[in-house]
Amino acid sequence: MTPSWEQLWPYRAVLAVDARNFSAHNSTGMQQVNAVIQQVLAQALSAVGLSARWEQRAFPQHTGDGYVAGMHPEVLPGLVGCFPDALSQVLHDHRRHNPGQPALQLRVSIHVGPLPPTGLGVPMVETHRLLDHEKLRDLLARANPELTNTAVVISQRVYEDVFRSGLATGGTLPAHYARSLAKVKTFEQPAWLHVPGLDWGLADPAIFETADAGDTPRSASQPPSRTPSEAQAPTPAPAAVSFTQNGDGNVQGQHQHFNGFGGLR
Repeated sequence: MTPSWEQLWPYRAVLAVDARNFSAHNSTGMQQVNAVIQQVLAQALSAVGLSARWEQRAFPQHTGDGYVAGMHPEVLPGLVGCFPDALSQVLHDHRRHNPGQPALQLRVSIHVGPLPPTGLGVPMVETHRLLDHEKLRDLLARANPELTNTAVVISQRVYEDVFRSGLATGGTLPAHYARSLAKVKTFEQPAWLHVPGLDWGLADPAIFETADAGDTPRSASQPPSRTPSEAQAPTPAPAAVSFTQNGDGNVQGQHQHFNGFGGLR
């Protein structure tokens, strides 16, 4: 008797976004923001030649404060490479054309894995865990919304698949992404952070908590992680300061503390 087995679901690149401070809007404002999110996503993807692929997206759905959909995995070099800059530019254009509206800041998560047509599965859960990564939230919370409107996190799998392939990414380099450790509930995996226009070599290395070197093999293209002791001429550590960050409608406010080198502990 032939053993029974099942085919693996198709691999999908999963793109998810959330708006910062979404809960600050009233119900009408929330509907408007969600509509704008879908509009700017379509414009940014069109700008990098992915409009037709976006029209064919799988399991599209709004998440209240954001949007999520699946795409063919071969578009990952474009999503990781050109898309974040294009999204940031579209958001800047939207702000200029709507001066009376609050600045829209988006968190973006990109992951990949086998998913059924419904989109329900572990890769989808992991995509949203990455989107809730504390350091990703912190980047936008610390940023001037008039200057920085986009923060991106990609999974270790996406990072390796894109940058180890050697395929063109529209000029984006591995150094545009900084290694971090995403810890959300029981989820804990290395991840990579990106802010369009930010040179991580000029950033305080303590902004984010890096994963231990032994967690995953280091790729040949991966630059060595900097430590606070390696930063040039560090300034004296300021006294600890606490603040409250209000998340979206599904996330409670959380207290975080700045210590040492201006970083997050």
